[in-house]
Parts: sequence; structure tokens; C-alpha cells
Amino acid sequence: MAQYGFYFDSNKCTACKTCQVACKETYMLPSNTLWRKVHTYQSGSWTLDEATGVYEAKDMLGYHISIACNHCANPACVAVCPTGAHTKDAETGITTINPEICIACGTCKNNCPYDSPSLNEVKNVMTKCDMCKGLIEKGEKPICVAGCLMRAFDFGELSELQAKYGNGDMEIEPLPVNSTDPSVVMNPHRNAVKSGEGTGRKTNLEEEYGN
Repeated sequence: MAQYGFYFDSNKCTACKTCQVACKETYMLPSNTLWRKVHTYQSGSWTLDEATGVYEAKDMLGYHISIACNHCANPACVAVCPTGAHTKDAETGITTINPEICIACGTCKNNCPYDSPSLNEVKNVMTKCDMCKGLIEKGEKPICVAGCLMRAFDFGELSELQAKYGNGDMEIEPLPVNSTDPSVVMNPHRNAVKSGEGTGRKTNLEEEYGN
């Protein structure tokens, strides 16, 4: 079985959200639905210099991570879906949701460590990135990969991406500790800190995230 995957270089990401917008526009997603999300992680503090009365930055760092469904080797969504709407394709490794049998219970969203599935309130079904399988079948790349202005993405068979870029590291803040073997080669930002060890937080506004 082949396993398609994404490569992402956090060092190149400027949080322009072109990937996010391209996905949303291509698939005409409702206003509260996102299949790809760009997280901004920041840490540090401002310290008052009593001698000058000026606040100075202390241990400040920040970076961005663009993430969608990771089409994991051991997808939690497939394991917990009560109707079998979530499946993993044997030939490509792509996980999809069958809208005909999805009951929008949200079990997939509640159990996905990456919060990938989103509720489409218009159609009342859970939805998520399908890796642009329609484009892949035509020999094209996913819209987020093709649209990235900074060329922070790549796409292909996971084994080929790993041979080209190395294994990467998905266990960086604000992402969780790996429990599902995501099909992503993440090149961490030079300032990245390990999952669970950071003192910062995501600084995105709530309205940026969608459902």
C-alpha cells in the first residue's frame, strides 16, 4: 500500500494563510469550516526596566504551523466512528468521510488529537481534508501545496518525502505528542520547542479557527 503524505517546512511559513484560503475557496466551505488551519505559537514576556521605564522583550520566540488532516497510519477518526463513515483507502492511505452515513455526532472531532474534522452546519455532516484526491487522480498536487507562496509544502508518497527530507518531527508545540503516526514530514522551525515542554500558547483569534 502506498501512503501519500505532506511535507511542511515551518521555517518558510509566514502565516499568510494562502494555503488555508485556497482550500476554503476551492471547496466552497462554510464560513465556520476550515480543513487547513495555520497556528501561530508564541512565548516569552515583556519585562519592565525600572531604570528606563521601558518594557523589554524577554525570551520571545514565535513560529507558524500549517496543518490539516494528517491521514495518519493509525487514524483515531477511523477507529472511533460509530457508523464506519471514516475509512482509510488501501491504495493511497487517504482517510475520507462518507457523507451518506455520517451522523455528525462529532466523535471523530473529539478524538482526533489534531482537531481536524469540522462540522459543516449547512449539510450537517462532519468534513475534513481529503488531500485533494480529485486533483491527485489527475496527476496534480493538493491545492494547499500548489498555492503556497513560500513553497513551504511538498507532497508525494511518504517514503519518498522521508528519503528527500528526513523523518522530520511532528512533536513540537502546539501539536500533541504523536499517538496516531501522522503522514507528515514536519521540518520544525528553528525556534520550535518539544510538545508539552513549551511555556507559550497559540495566539490565533478564536474567529480564525472555524469549527
